[in-house]
Amino acid sequence: MQRVAIVGSGGAGKSTLAVELGRRTGLPVIHLDQLHWRPGWVETPKEEWADVLSRALLGDRWIVDGNYGGTFELRFDRADTIVVLAPSRWVCLFRVVRRSVMNHGRVVQAAGCPERIDLHFFKWVWRYPLDSRPRLDGAIDAYRSSTAVVELRSTADVRGYLDQCGAPGAT
Repeated sequence: MQRVAIVGSGGAGKSTLAVELGRRTGLPVIHLDQLHWRPGWVETPKEEWADVLSRALLGDRWIVDGNYGGTFELRFDRADTIVVLAPSRWVCLFRVVRRSVMNHGRVVQAAGCPERIDLHFFKWVWRYPLDSRPRLDGAIDAYRSSTAVVELRSTADVRGYLDQCGAPGAT
């Protein structure tokens, strides 16, 4: 396991898993939100986004977390492992609400992008299993024969997966 793509709904725990997996494996962590968002929640222009991401993935060792469905192929082409976080949408929505309330106004995801309560995002999280997951599954299907695919549905699943990856700080 040298190049890991972590995907799943908002609130699924992608960034938290990426950081902990990075600690346990020594792999550098790339957060797509930090690459994609510019201060003030301004998106990287579409014509630049693929190049920004491609440059970030040039290394031989990394963990990348985030969705951005239009770039699944860029990540999955290079990944040797795809981790899908799939807790219930109730869990995801609860985590998003909790994060929004606890961190409201603080910068936690990308420089210059303070946490905010966003009804559009809440709706996206709620509808993720219906609207976004089928696209993700279709993208993953093209890589199943050459890439390890791990689906984690609960906190216990995540803990078990991390335990398989070694103790914190181990390389």
